[in-house]
This record gives sequence, structure tokens and C-alpha cells, in this order.
Amino acid sequence: MLNIRPLLFILGVFLSTLTAFMFIPLLFALIYGEETVGAFMIASLATGTCASACMHQGQSDNLRLNIRDMFLLTSLTWFIVSLFAATPFTLYHGINYTDAFFETMSGITTTGSTVLSGLDTMDHSILIWRSLLQWLGGIGFIVMAVAILPFLNVGGMRLFRTESSDWSDKAVPRTQNMAKHLFWVYIGLTVACALAYHAAGMNWFQAINHSMTTLSTGGYSTSDSSMAAFSHSAHWIGTLFMAAGGLPLLMFVHSLSQRSVKIWNDAQVKGYLLFIICISCSLAFWLWHQNDMAPEDALRLASFNVVSVVTTTGYGLTDYTAWGPLANVAFLFLMFVGSCSGSTSGGIKIFRFQIAFSIMREQLKQQLHPNGVFKERYNGRPITEDIVRSLVTFILLFLGVIVVLSVILVSTGLDPTTSLSGAITAVTNVGPGLGPVVGPSGNFSSLPDIAKWALSIGMLLGRLEILTVAVLFHPNFWKY
Repeated sequence: MLNIRPLLFILGVFLSTLTAFMFIPLLFALIYGEETVGAFMIASLATGTCASACMHQGQSDNLRLNIRDMFLLTSLTWFIVSLFAATPFTLYHGINYTDAFFETMSGITTTGSTVLSGLDTMDHSILIWRSLLQWLGGIGFIVMAVAILPFLNVGGMRLFRTESSDWSDKAVPRTQNMAKHLFWVYIGLTVACALAYHAAGMNWFQAINHSMTTLSTGGYSTSDSSMAAFSHSAHWIGTLFMAAGGLPLLMFVHSLSQRSVKIWNDAQVKGYLLFIICISCSLAFWLWHQNDMAPEDALRLASFNVVSVVTTTGYGLTDYTAWGPLANVAFLFLMFVGSCSGSTSGGIKIFRFQIAFSIMREQLKQQLHPNGVFKERYNGRPITEDIVRSLVTFILLFLGVIVVLSVILVSTGLDPTTSLSGAITAVTNVGPGLGPVVGPSGNFSSLPDIAKWALSIGMLLGRLEILTVAVLFHPNFWKY
């Protein structure tokens, strides 16, 4: 049986945390005398009341959770928190609940797709709420990727299993300690990013908002022009901190505790950094050679856009779809990649491509030497059969969800480019798609409501690594 009381209690804790963060935009609304004061007061009151009810009903001496509870809790938490977090948008003038939920799900999953325009003149409280949603979603996913998903063996992530992902009685204090360290490193990097943005010419409000959406690799901005509204120095700072957001945050924790940085000892990090450097330099050379662009501008634009897409941040700087067919094809494939496990980014993740290549290499050796025994390892750990099965299942479901979502979008009357790239960008949590409608220069406001709900579900599936949600639909999940 499912442990209903612990599930309710933990859900209440998450809703109470959301309530506390609603007071930040409420404070901004009071300071600037904005009409959203009532919206955030009503939203915080409703969320806080439901949080208290869940915690009261869920009080129990035994808060232990089994594997089924963890799968259900992970999916329920992100969905229900999004339902309540959408309330302030709903009470804001001109936003219906479909758009509010889409914007919220896009924020919490750090996707960055938006239905809003007129950001330059929008209320400060709404802008800070959007940024906070992405910031909270970023740290939430990091903790989930480090402590929960390896335990559930989702998508081959057992390779990253630590003592903190055991969920035994002895592991709980270690999990809490790990989460605390991750949180403080996350705050430290956010503060450093805000200071750097301010030094590059942003005012404090812009710097704080963009620091939260940069580290979370979310991509929400305070301007319709996104990062194009700011200086070249801000572009380089954004590139640096987006790349940092794509690294495993646990690596920063270990580096600080051991007072040494050993980046090149990790196959995933090494592969990620080499990948973005090689692709950025290749595209920069192509821009310089084909478009007669200044070398510095070519490198800045190529690096920013490549890092933005690979880390699934989705900031807009220039419409890279106007760079020509090569760039269009390149960015379509870059949407799938993602960065490192344990980071704030979405996508398939670098480590899965590396494992796939290792398996391919092992298979080729086996073909050449049928009687040989070959066993590939990744970061010193053996690639076991259950990891391979989990990886293959994840990739098949990942592609399957994109196909189904694309068909749904086409059936609503959208063109193939918008449908396919919209499905990909939702499931990979990138943000902008391709084409004039959902590309870097457009947004998702003109899409039918059915398409927005479908894309919202796609964002959630992608953020939770597909398998976490898919297992809930298996008949055996509910049998015992």
C-alpha cells in the first residue's frame, strides 16, 4: 500500500516552502505600489492553507517511504506545486489559467518557454516571481538528480549513486547534509553571477533576476529582447555561468571541501567542456568565414548560443535560425544533448551519450573477437546490464514522447517545424524552438490551449527524466 500520510506531510512541506517564497514578490509589489499585491496575498493564503491541511492530515510517527512512494511523490510534488504556483499569474490581469500554468510549468522545470510579452514594462513582482520559480526548480532538480533518481535507477543514473541516495535510516542525515551544502553553493554561485552582471552594466533588479535564471539554466529574462538588451560583457558572463550551471553542483561541493579542483578526473565533465568548446569554435569559424563577421563577435555569438542550447537555458541573443541551414541542423541536434547529470539542465545528458559510445565500442570489439570478454567501465564503475537496460528504456521513451507530442501538436493545426521543434524543446527543457512561431524571436502565446497543455506535460516528463512518470502508468505499480 501507498503511505498516504507521509506523502501528504511532505507535499505540505513543499507547499509551505512555496508559500514562504510568495512573500518575496509580495514585498516587491508593496515597494513599487503594484496592483499585484492582492494577487500574491490571495495566492499565499490559499497555498498556505492547503499546506497546513496536508501537514496536519499527514502527521505520523513513521515517515519512511518505499520505492513506489518515491516515484509517486516525485511526480505529484512537481505537478501540484505548479498548480499552486500558477495562482498569482491567474490573478494577474490578462492571463488565463492555461497560460498561467504553461508559464509556471516552464519556469519550475527551467524550460524557459514563455507566453508573455511586454516584459520590459511588466510589474516587478511578476518578473521576480518568474525568476524565483526557475531558481527553485533548478535547486530542486539538482537535489532530486543527486539523491533520488540514482536510487530509483532512472535512465542509467545508478552510476551516480552515492551514500546520500540510499534512503536508509543512516543515509537520511547524509542526504540532509548534502542538500544543505548544495543549497549554499547554489546561493554562492547565484550571488557571484548577480555581482558580475551588475558590474557588466545591469541594474540590481536585472542582475538579480538574470543571475537566478542563469544558474538554474532557465532562461527567463526581464526584457522581450532577452540578453540582446545588455552589453557584450554580460553575454560573456552569461556564457560562463550557464556553463557552470551545466556542471554537476556536487563537484563544486567536493572541490570546496577538498580545496582542490579536479575537473579532468571526471569523464562526464571533461566530455561536456570539450563538446561545448569544439562546437562553439566550429560555429564561430563558420560565422566568420561565411557571414564575414568579426572574429570576436562570431565567437561571442556562437559560444553564447551553443552554451544556452546545450545547457537548455534558452536565452535569446540573436536568431540563430537566420544563420543558414547548417546552423538550423546543428541547433536542432544540440537541443537533445543537455549537459551533466547533477546539474540544472535538461536534455538526454552527456553521460548517456558517452555510455552509448562505450557500449558500441564494446560491441565492435566483440564482433572482431567473438571469444573475447570485454567489460566497459565509466568513471571507474562497471557498466552493468541494469544500467544498459535503464539507459535504452529511457532513450526509447524520450524519443517516443517527442513523437507523440509532435503528432498532438500537428493535429491542432500547427505546422511541422513548429510541432516537431516545440515537442523537442519541451521534452529537452530548452525553451525556444525553431521557426517563426516558437523560434528564438517568437513565443508560445499564439498556440492553441490544447497544445500548451500538451507541451506543459512534455516539460514535466522531460524534467523528471520520463521514467519517473511513465512507471506510474504501469498496471503493476498499483497492484500491491
